[in-house]
Amino acid sequence: MRISDYVKRDLEFRIRSGSDLPEKLTVGAIAQVYGVSATPVRQALDELVADDLIIRQENGRLKLRAQTRRLPVEPPPARPTDWEAVLAREVILMSLRGEGGFVREEAMAESHGIGRTMLRRIFSRLAGGGLLEHLPRRGWLIPTFRPEEMDAYLVVRESLEIKALELASTHLDDAEIQTMIEGNSAVAVATASIDNRLHAYFIEQSGNRYISSFFESHGRYYNALFDYAGLGHEVVAEMAGQHLEILTNVANGRWSRARRALAHHIRSQKPVMAAMIATLAAPSLSGATARET
Repeated sequence: MRISDYVKRDLEFRIRSGSDLPEKLTVGAIAQVYGVSATPVRQALDELVADDLIIRQENGRLKLRAQTRRLPVEPPPARPTDWEAVLAREVILMSLRGEGGFVREEAMAESHGIGRTMLRRIFSRLAGGGLLEHLPRRGWLIPTFRPEEMDAYLVVRESLEIKALELASTHLDDAEIQTMIEGNSAVAVATASIDNRLHAYFIEQSGNRYISSFFESHGRYYNALFDYAGLGHEVVAEMAGQHLEILTNVANGRWSRARRALAHHIRSQKPVMAAMIATLAAPSLSGATARET
């Protein structure tokens, strides 16, 4: 069972039985309750909205449906192991340590005591997120992190993302911006589940398919490193503060300040990545490696 399925079933149990719910039905508040990132919470909430147990209002906020039946239901099973998080962390460590290359499905699955079918499904999702590449008839390839390539990427990213913000400035939704501001609040920082959607949102709202194509082709790997890696509280708080500076300037129409704040935020990714490498890549992996030689 995926962690998002567990969160969904547990929330459904709480709703139907009248049990305690988070004080606010926000991604950050719910992520804090379950001690998970924002991604599985968003997936669970989307399913609960589809099941008509929760309503997503026009301003993007969530509320319980008034007619929800409060009947006892079967409690959800015990919290499952989040194998996607486990395998993602291992892939990140191998990439950051320069141990990229092809991985053997059999060895990786055996080292974690899971089936190859489950491993393939997880690897497919990680590949979709940019952490792996699947090459037909060759297998799963972990890219090797190279600082000089990241530096070159950040230079181009800064130019294109600032241009995307300029193009998007007349197409931004005030309610969406406010939701993202709330997603970088102290509650979100406390759960290390800050809302990082502003970048994708600016790019999407720019309406420029060439800018979108660059980030789709070249940005997924670096985005995935930040999405899956567990950053320290100080780093998360700093990133949230930078997001808030960008978003509040956007909300108040201070575009030149918003662009400067966005440029500073992008440039700060280099020391953040260096700190992440120092904390994650230093210890050696336990157990035998599953990498091909």
